[in-house]
Amino acid sequence: MSLYVEAPPDAVYDLVSDVTRTPEFSPEILRCTWLDGATGPAVGARFEAVNKVRRGPAWKNRPVVVEARPGREFAFSRTEKFAGTLVWRYRLEPDGPGTRLEESYDVTEPLTRIGWFIIGTLFGCHDRRAELREGMRQTLERIRETAEAGVRRRDPSPTPPDLD
Repeated sequence: MSLYVEAPPDAVYDLVSDVTRTPEFSPEILRCTWLDGATGPAVGARFEAVNKVRRGPAWKNRPVVVEARPGREFAFSRTEKFAGTLVWRYRLEPDGPGTRLEESYDVTEPLTRIGWFIIGTLFGCHDRRAELREGMRQTLERIRETAEAGVRRRDPSPTPPDLD
């Protein structure tokens, strides 16, 4: 899923790669904190994410950054017991004065039958793929709003000279 953001790629990258800000954007993330002394995006850096869907308890996972190319791409891989492995990826392409931002995920190790049972029964997620797509849409929209608001704050309209 992708959209156009009226902000430069470096500014958008700063938002998507700062995992501590993810709760501002994602409807399913409650908290993210860097681990093991990491303070920002770098390949191999780990962070803890606390997720919550509409029903069931919150849960923690510990993704690892697998791609950190400023202004171009940020990706992390997360593995959960019974829930397989997903690689979440943000790609950024310059597009005129702004950025084409794409969010995607790849299932590199599928969920187990137990995982699907837990997701459906405990968490009430019966169409998880549709929920993830909707979450990505909301996340991208919120990133766009934040990035564009930041650009407006940094680049105010010039004030006209005084005419005496």
